[in-house]
Amino acid sequence: MRILITNDDGIHAPGLTVLEEIAREFSDDIWVCAPSEEQSGAGHSLTLNRPVRLQKFGERRFAVTGTPTDSVMMALREVMGDAPDLILSGVNRGANLGDDITYSGTVSAAIEGALAGVRSIAFSQVYSHETAGTDAEFAAARNWGPKVIKPLLDAQFPSRTLINVNFPPCSSDAVKGVRIVRQGFHDYARGSIVEGKDPRGQRYFWFGLHAIEHTLDHGTDLEAIDDGYVAVTPLQLDLTHYASLDTLASRFAE
Repeated sequence: MRILITNDDGIHAPGLTVLEEIAREFSDDIWVCAPSEEQSGAGHSLTLNRPVRLQKFGERRFAVTGTPTDSVMMALREVMGDAPDLILSGVNRGANLGDDITYSGTVSAAIEGALAGVRSIAFSQVYSHETAGTDAEFAAARNWGPKVIKPLLDAQFPSRTLINVNFPPCSSDAVKGVRIVRQGFHDYARGSIVEGKDPRGQRYFWFGLHAIEHTLDHGTDLEAIDDGYVAVTPLQLDLTHYASLDTLASRFAE
């Protein structure tokens, strides 16, 4: 089985190393093509206003001076030759839950894979201040990742769908299991804006990542993580709100 690994935290991110270790439990034919620098929050963006450069770091290991979407496109069209059987994106350092998936470069890399007709899974490790920067930071993802992938290897992914996986911020032993859940939604707009001044006295603004209040609707990814479960969510790329088609059509009818 041929596996492509990518992420949005960059080619040197520890979560990418964790995902490589997970992938090698299933195959020796592993390819890595990831952004050369962190691209968190890049979403499903393409680099259009400057050239994209491809850097080779070793056999089957490449970096792209662009976004996660750029990385997947370059891997499929320039690097690999034959298409992969599976695309794994992550392991992101931080959650990609609820409406945050629309910002996520990690999920967007898997979206690009799904658009290309390749089974694609995004992985994120929910952040914990207690384990940040330690060997335990990705422990839940490292130990539970293979348990999530194995049942999906022979599963048929419907066209233009992907799987989004989030691991709870606890020790591997404390994880209660896996829940298949729907996407939740936060109650308020994401994050905050922090204002400051640079050394020359000019104002700048930094988008903050403060905790967001949310209601834990039953059966959502937000609830599953809060309860200590791995959240597995199937996503679809068809954003059409079908129930509105006839209503809107009537407004434009002659």
